[in-house]
Amino acid sequence: MENGEQIILIDKPAGMSSFGVVARVRRKLSTELGHKVKVGHTGTLDPFATGLLILLAGKATKRSNEFLKLDKVYEAEIYLGATSTTGDPEGEITKNEVEAPTREAVEAAVNSFVGKISQKVPQFSAVKINGERAYKLARKGQDFETPTREIEIYAIEILNYSFPTLKIRCHVSSGTYVRTLGKDIGTKLGTGAYLTALRRTKIGEHEIKDAKTLDDFLA
Repeated sequence: MENGEQIILIDKPAGMSSFGVVARVRRKLSTELGHKVKVGHTGTLDPFATGLLILLAGKATKRSNEFLKLDKVYEAEIYLGATSTTGDPEGEITKNEVEAPTREAVEAAVNSFVGKISQKVPQFSAVKINGERAYKLARKGQDFETPTREIEIYAIEILNYSFPTLKIRCHVSSGTYVRTLGKDIGTKLGTGAYLTALRRTKIGEHEIKDAKTLDDFLA
């Protein structure tokens, strides 16, 4: 660990929380160095999601704000014709009987989100509402409003469309919820939608190709 600080790029596996990754990395570094090492993340990924996590260790944790504000690139798989209470596979899924939108309709809907837009923070998120995480309130079934934020979608590319599956790559500003983007695309098309897969491939200039899998890092 140079100068008592380290920047670690991890390719997060599906099914694990970002905090779970942080805990394992902290345990590994602390064991190696013989003392407790401070480790923090620079923006979480949902448990179902995979891809680039930037972790900061030691003195580098003071630099977290540098990384939090960076724009990001994601690849997302969206299921059209159903909705989820969480916007992803972990929620309660409701199927909708709908006709398959044309490729032209999908392109028009997707492109309508490019630019600066207002986006409502999802209820299943880590944003704090009166001091408590929104997802905890949502799990309790409490009724509450989440804030709306100004975000920017720099570009969206359709990678593949074969109803009911739509795959996109999007370059977005910090603070963007891709789960909400997927849901909003489904609303625009009148089909409903939720994310079945999400992968973060870039944060600022840091790319997934330079990241280690968690297993490789811990080995």
